[in-house]
Amino acid sequence: MPTIREHTMTLPMTLPVLYSLRNCPYAMRARLAIYASGQQVHIRDLVLSDKPAELMAASPKATVPVLVITDNALMDQCHVIDESLAIMLWAFSQTDPDHYLHSQSTTALPEMLAIITQFDTEFKGLLEQYRCSKRYHEPTLTQDRQACEQYLGNLESRLTQHQYLLSDNPSLLDLALMPFIRQFARVERQWYLQAPYPQLRRWLDHYLQSKMFTKVMAQYPLWLESKQDHVFGKPQ
Repeated sequence: MPTIREHTMTLPMTLPVLYSLRNCPYAMRARLAIYASGQQVHIRDLVLSDKPAELMAASPKATVPVLVITDNALMDQCHVIDESLAIMLWAFSQTDPDHYLHSQSTTALPEMLAIITQFDTEFKGLLEQYRCSKRYHEPTLTQDRQACEQYLGNLESRLTQHQYLLSDNPSLLDLALMPFIRQFARVERQWYLQAPYPQLRRWLDHYLQSKMFTKVMAQYPLWLESKQDHVFGKPQ
């Protein structure tokens, strides 16, 4: 389970800073959780070919997303979370009005984390191979797609049992996987629309057509060009 570093919150609170990239699926799911939890951050959009020094100072990995939380009691100290899943857990640990963590169940969070880890460590690599096969017209395209489908079948089965991946209510699992299923759906669009995954299409369309997704995918001026922080999120 990702570690969320401890921090002290005092009011008035300095907004955390989120370094983000609009179409990166990891940054996307961090923004989804921030929005769904009702948190607010200062968002700094960037391009990976031109990384700000502030990002590299905060996280040696210099990959998005990175969340920098300032300790108001000690303004010269901050806490950095540089893993997307850890940012999601941080957001819902602050506020979870719609119960995305399903905290009423002792088994829900471990189950969700296990599936997310499987997709992050296994499916993501297969998805990248599939995308490359399409881009470079590789003869292994069908084989690479079928490797991904092994994981999609499990999601389709879940969605035939209830409206969302874990239950009839949205969860951390839905938000964590959605950006990657979106990527898959865009590789061979015509094939996907005819594929035997009607419930997965319904589920994905629900998110893509939502107000939340519109807000999460809003385009901001590149921070290095404007040096202006923009508030992102939905206040309670």
